[in-house]
Amino acid sequence: MAIHSLVGKRVLVTGGTGSFGNFVVRRLLDLGAAEVRVYSRDEKKQYDMRVFYGARKDLTFVIGDVRDPGRIDEAMTGIQAVFHAAALKQVPTCEHHPHEAVRTNVLGAENLVDAALRHAVESFVMISTDKAVKPVNVMGMTKALQERLVLSANLSRRNRGTRFSCVRYGNVLRSRGSVVPFFRRQLGLGRRVTITDERMTRFLLTLNDAIDLVLYAAEQSEGGDIFVRKAPAARVTDIAAVLCAEAGKPFEYDLIGMLPGEKLGEILVSEEELLRVMDVGGYFRILPWWSSASPRQLEREYHSADGLAGRDEIAGLIARADREFETMEIGGGEFANF
Repeated sequence: MAIHSLVGKRVLVTGGTGSFGNFVVRRLLDLGAAEVRVYSRDEKKQYDMRVFYGARKDLTFVIGDVRDPGRIDEAMTGIQAVFHAAALKQVPTCEHHPHEAVRTNVLGAENLVDAALRHAVESFVMISTDKAVKPVNVMGMTKALQERLVLSANLSRRNRGTRFSCVRYGNVLRSRGSVVPFFRRQLGLGRRVTITDERMTRFLLTLNDAIDLVLYAAEQSEGGDIFVRKAPAARVTDIAAVLCAEAGKPFEYDLIGMLPGEKLGEILVSEEELLRVMDVGGYFRILPWWSSASPRQLEREYHSADGLAGRDEIAGLIARADREFETMEIGGGEFANF
């Protein structure tokens, strides 16, 4: 097996204590990164992660906010690769507080890009979302701008060889704030699950699927490209039915109406991008908008309403996500109260 380009490298992970961050940190340590530097705002989660891993010299921590350019600059010192996952990503919250979403998702990304250019890191992978495609909500709009900020850095006169790229994926099963733990919590409290609209569909993948995607992007990117994981999609009602069966409860739900900024379906590749899409096996690669190549290897936009998974496949995906979390869940370490 070929040695991954990140072996022996110093890697910065922003938002490194989140669901994605926990998984990518483990994979990077297992891969043989010389140092994984976790950057996040949450001292409690950093403490828990430090306790979980023990006194490893290849795992370090920096408390800071992506809104703080000085702190970002310090955290970037000596770094060779960046995974940028820090974001405000809860759709209704961003709808109610758009200024905060702009400060974190847009201006924060600009701070990261500036520091990466200044320190001439080798690769920079930004974690995006299907909501950035044809965005209708603040979260999606800010992530779409974030994509453009990151990708355009490839053209900067200050760029001394840094490869900036993005990855997009849909709903990550079992991640914090996602629908599976939400439905399970409702069922565990003896309540009926709540559905916003029966027509709603979403792309699904596990966190290890997401990590495979970002590591692939870090290895394969030439700069300016967007990588999309091919993933099954499902009706939210079918996800609810699977979880009701798991809990031994009748499949009953309450319709509550769509939440602020919510979409019926999601798109991972738009029709405007079809000209530049390459099919590379388990992924789609969208070439830069400045590229003259036109591989045209996808016939129509990649939409969550197409190719829906059945309930058996959904149950299998959820079971796989559960197994992954059993090996990765970081317990709530004791945090001293003074």
